Amino acid sequence: MAAGAALGGLAGVLLGLAAAGAALGVAVAALTWCVADAQALGRVTAWTRDPEGPPPVALAGPWDELAARVDRALRRARDETQAEARRRLQFVTAIDASPNGVLLLGGDGEIRWFNAMAAAHLGLDPARDSGQRLTHLVRVPAVVAYLKQPDPRPAAVVPAPDGRTQLQVQARPTGDGQTLLITQDVTERERADAMRRDFVANVSHEMRSPLTVLGGFVETLQTLPLVARERDHVLRLMQQQTARMQSLVTDLLTLAQIEGAPRPALDRWLPVGPWLQQMASDAQALDQGRHRLEVAEGDGAEIGGNATELHSAGWNLVSNALRHTPEGCTVRVRWRVRDDGRGELSVADDGPGIAREHLPRLTERFYRVDPSRSRETGGTGLGLAIVKHVVQRHGGELEVDSEPGRGTCFRILLPAHRVRVSVAEAVPAA
Repeated sequence: MAAGAALGGLAGVLLGLAAAGAALGVAVAALTWCVADAQALGRVTAWTRDPEGPPPVALAGPWDELAARVDRALRRARDETQAEARRRLQFVTAIDASPNGVLLLGGDGEIRWFNAMAAAHLGLDPARDSGQRLTHLVRVPAVVAYLKQPDPRPAAVVPAPDGRTQLQVQARPTGDGQTLLITQDVTERERADAMRRDFVANVSHEMRSPLTVLGGFVETLQTLPLVARERDHVLRLMQQQTARMQSLVTDLLTLAQIEGAPRPALDRWLPVGPWLQQMASDAQALDQGRHRLEVAEGDGAEIGGNATELHSAGWNLVSNALRHTPEGCTVRVRWRVRDDGRGELSVADDGPGIAREHLPRLTERFYRVDPSRSRETGGTGLGLAIVKHVVQRHGGELEVDSEPGRGTCFRILLPAHRVRVSVAEAVPAA
C-alpha cells in the first residue's frame, strides 16, 4: 500500500500534477489491497472446498483469524464424527456377535438390518435380502402368523425354516414405526424340557405300579382272613415290590450323584483283576447257575477314576446281560488293553439280540426294548443311562453291537491316560 502511494507520488511529480498524483496513489493503493484481499479470499475459499489439509498460510488480518476458527471448528466436528462412527461400529459389532438374532424391520415389514445370527436362524442373505419383506422370505406359517399379530406380542416358539431347530421369536416396536425382532435358538432347551417332562412321567409311572400293588396287598391283609400259606405268598410279593422301588430309588440317586459330581481325578487307581472278580462273585449270586458265565482274570492293569462309579457301570452291563438273556446262554466278560493304549471292558452274550432301530436309544432313561419283559426281569430302565454317564465322565465311549438272533456286545472304552499296567505285573520278579 505504501509502495503504491510512493509510485503514485512519483508519477504525479513527473507529470507535474501533485494533487492528481496523490489521488492516483490512493487509488493504486486501494487496488493493490483489493487484489491482495481477493487472493486471500480465494485461498480461503479453495481451502474450504477441501478442508482435509492444513489452512492456508500467509493470511493477514481477519482472514487468518477466520481460517483458524474454521479449522478448529472443522477439526472438532471431524473428531466428533469419528468418535460417533467408532461408537456405532462397536455397537453394531457387539450386536453382530450376539448369540441371539436381531432384525430391524420397517413399517411394512421390510428388512432394514440384521446380524449374522439372525441370518443363520432364518436363512437370510445380507447381500440379497436387505430391503425385502421378511414374510416374503420366511414362509414358515407360524412365523408369518406371529408377525401379523398386533402389539404387544409375547414371545413365541416357532419352527425354524431349516425344519430341524426351534426358535423363540419376540417382536418389540421401537416407537418410530419400526420393529425390533429378536430370535433365539431354543432347540436344546425345548429338548431338555421334554426330557424332564418324560422323566417325571416315567418316574411317576414306575413308582405308581409297585405302590398300587402294595396298597392292594395291605388292604387284602386288613380285610381278608388269610391262612398262613396265603399270607406268606402276599408278604413275599410285597417284598418283591418293595425291593423294586428300592432299586428304582437307588438308581435315581446314583444317576443324580453322577450327573452333579466333578470329573474323577487320576489320584485313585482301581485294579482290574479284583474288579472283575467282584463282578463275577456278584453275578454268580444273582444268577444262581441259570447261565454260563465266563469272566477274564485281567492283565494286571489299573484304571484311574472313581472305583464306585466304574463298578456300577460294569455291574449294570453284567446284570443286564443276565436278566435279558434266556437261561442256558453264555455271558462273557472280558478286559484288554488295546494297541492304542485304551482300555476295553466288553460284556457279550449269545442271547436274542436287539433290533437296529433300538440301538441309538438304549441309553435313554427308562427306554425299554420290551417294556413288559423288562419289568418282569426287575430292571429299572436306568442301568444303561448310568453306564453312559459314568463312561462320559471318565472321558470314554460306550459302544454296542447287536443283531437279532446273534447276541449283544457292550464295550466300555476308557482313554489311554486312565489305563496303566502295574509295575508288579509288567516286571516279573527275579
